[in-house]
Amino acid sequence: MPAHTPPPAVLLRRLFEAAVASAQPALCVPPHLPSPAELGRGRLVVIGAGKASAAMARAVEDHWEGPLSGLVVTRYGYAVPCERIEIVEAAHPVPDAAGLRAAERLLQLVQGLSADDVVLCLISGGGSALLPLPLPGLTLAHKQAMNRALLASGATIGEMNCVRRHLSAIKGGRLAAACHPARVLTLLLSDVPGDQPMDIASGPTVADPSTCADALAIVRRYGIELPEPVREVLDSGRGESVKPGDPRLARADVRMVATPQMALEAAARVAREAGYAVHILGDALEGEARDVGKVLGGMALQVAGRDQPFTAPCVLLSGGETTVTVRGQGRGGRNVECLLSFAIATAGHPRIHALMGDTDGVDGLEEVAGAVLGPDTWARAWAQGLRPLDALADNDGHGFFEALGAAVVTGPTLTNVNDFRAILVDGLS
Repeated sequence: MPAHTPPPAVLLRRLFEAAVASAQPALCVPPHLPSPAELGRGRLVVIGAGKASAAMARAVEDHWEGPLSGLVVTRYGYAVPCERIEIVEAAHPVPDAAGLRAAERLLQLVQGLSADDVVLCLISGGGSALLPLPLPGLTLAHKQAMNRALLASGATIGEMNCVRRHLSAIKGGRLAAACHPARVLTLLLSDVPGDQPMDIASGPTVADPSTCADALAIVRRYGIELPEPVREVLDSGRGESVKPGDPRLARADVRMVATPQMALEAAARVAREAGYAVHILGDALEGEARDVGKVLGGMALQVAGRDQPFTAPCVLLSGGETTVTVRGQGRGGRNVECLLSFAIATAGHPRIHALMGDTDGVDGLEEVAGAVLGPDTWARAWAQGLRPLDALADNDGHGFFEALGAAVVTGPTLTNVNDFRAILVDGLS
């Protein structure tokens, strides 16, 4: 190990910062912009939604010399000043009236375009809640109730977005269809396991092969009670989205500009420079957060105790999006729930450290990215009267780590490439 290797807690924070920095729109958007030659005689109209959409819009303005106009909607607190593109803020993860009005305006903005025009659509994670435009017969209150139910159900992000697509007047390819006959170029900043375009902000500009029957099956699987108007939309098939092969999407292209895998690789480079072997376990680990934490804890113990499947010292990186089935009344988030379960599994092992956080800076409903754990976390918790198993049962990861001064607070990161997990297993001293 090099003599200049920083303390584990410092290194873990640097890995997280490297992952976030790799997905900054100022870095990853400009290489994917269309050229003026591609634009030809038409206009460039910029639209978008997501936690990173305002920063993406600013990157477009900074690198596009010709005329442009547009509108994007982002989360409260995530606005970035722009001169030619209007920035609107709305609520996430439960939508509000500001998001509804913004979605209506986006659809109006792309009406009447010609085949010479180009629509540049900037989409990142969070766009589902920020574009809550319900189908006729549904209301914002219906959308809010469904979002709350889905978030608490334990459904995966893909399952949640399948339901959302079939209740929306703008998602599931409908926004791109509204742009026809203009060309649509969508730049995606992925926050979903597998980087499926239809699951990023519920795919407003891409075709959707799933059906209303699929959405109903998900609802039944998780025992979600449907308001009667919502059930009617799904039962009748009125909520069917735009399907592959639809001619209105013939001129719609997608470019992936940042992904969880890219973020993990950026963190891996920093860890290697610090002298650690690095193993990326996967960029799409899903499941209940507490179960993933337990499995990762068992793996860390095997590395520390038996040098299997990897030899210590090493860093284990993973991404993806876990889920939380809410049972308690605590202040939880999927990353702190995963880390709390990991802490219980590893029980203060002297060579195991970890950081888990959301790259958008918000874990659950808290303005906290996640938390960091060290060998002393377990003993300090008990010394302060904190009971880890009780905290986990109450879904109180934020309360637990905040009491220990272990919360990771970044403020708005202006990007979003999903969850980041780093486990550092030191070698024998």
